[in-house]
Amino acid sequence: MFIFTTESGNMMNEQKLKDLAAEFAKGIKTEDDLNQFTRLLTKLTVETALNAELTEHLGHEKNARKNGSNARNGYSSKTVLSDDGEIEITTPRDRDGTFEPQLIKKNQTRITQMDNQILSLYAKGMTTREIVATFKEMYDADVSPTLISKVTDAVKEQVAEWQNRPLDALYPIVYMDCIVVKVRHNGSVINKAVFLALGINLDGQKELLGMWMAENEGAKFWLNVLTELKNRGLQDILIACVDGLKGFPDAINSVYPQTHIQLCIIHMLRNSLKYVSWKDYKAVTQDLKTVYQSPTEEAALMALDQFAQTWDDKYPQISKSWRTHWENLNTFFAYPAEIRKAIYTTNAIESLNSVIRQAIKKRKVFPTDDSVRKVIYLAIDAASKSGICLFATGV
Repeated sequence: MFIFTTESGNMMNEQKLKDLAAEFAKGIKTEDDLNQFTRLLTKLTVETALNAELTEHLGHEKNARKNGSNARNGYSSKTVLSDDGEIEITTPRDRDGTFEPQLIKKNQTRITQMDNQILSLYAKGMTTREIVATFKEMYDADVSPTLISKVTDAVKEQVAEWQNRPLDALYPIVYMDCIVVKVRHNGSVINKAVFLALGINLDGQKELLGMWMAENEGAKFWLNVLTELKNRGLQDILIACVDGLKGFPDAINSVYPQTHIQLCIIHMLRNSLKYVSWKDYKAVTQDLKTVYQSPTEEAALMALDQFAQTWDDKYPQISKSWRTHWENLNTFFAYPAEIRKAIYTTNAIESLNSVIRQAIKKRKVFPTDDSVRKVIYLAIDAASKSGICLFATGV
């Protein structure tokens, strides 16, 4: 049974508390009345608990001091933010100055899940100004931009730990892609690429291996990313699924020479259909589908020959591009049909990108690279915890 002990030492069981609440409830007529009562109840509960802490610290009840022992020495006041708004509380002090309250620490100004709420709003892409306004509206509380920055900056250590964590020695599939964000830099706004590597581990779980930032996407930077992955313990990748960036396959094979490269079919389709007229769009799409959904590579090449006969007069660049990239397009034919789609599409990383884009779309421009990393990390973490998607962070 729940038992509550008052500051005077009287015991109250749950029923007595209910009776007391029922008595107080008679005076509650409006939502504002309820909020005021809740704040008062929180104040009384906190102050009672703090006094109980001091009693335990001193080793004697109030007015029962032993000769030469430490004693109570009045109170100090401060305002703390609770889930119901701001509350003025008094904290007891001791004469020797050795009392360190645990419920509300000396420099603590919040008794709330506010930190988690701030991080949740930040993960949704809200700016500092929007978070300030939200707390004012929800709690009528003045939360400073400095406090919000302090809370979100605490995430930087988590991001650094996560980014540098050891990796498994083998990932059967690793998807590599990037998204572009706008960041302030030296007084101007520039585009920056956020590089993402999403691994499928031996348990079949999706795990974001890391994120990196540079001013533009290039095979040279991907080489740095791959080298870092290897230094963190990733010794082998069976299949690397990538877009058609020039030099990308060579960069991968320079670090992982045994890795099979699979160019993303979706990227190839988008590039192939870019200049196809609307009236031909459906037919061209269907004929290309016949190529990559063929049961064997031999059948796929025959379908590509047929495609060329049908469409080369109008769109010669399509079949030419597929033949040029065939060495890295045909990888999935070596695997059972059951897992081919997971290899030749980037659905896994596209779903990751969707989570990220949802978080960053409200922010037209990020103030710093760190703010980008914080928002992306928090968005992925929130999505994973909520069950929207399962991205193991590895931390």
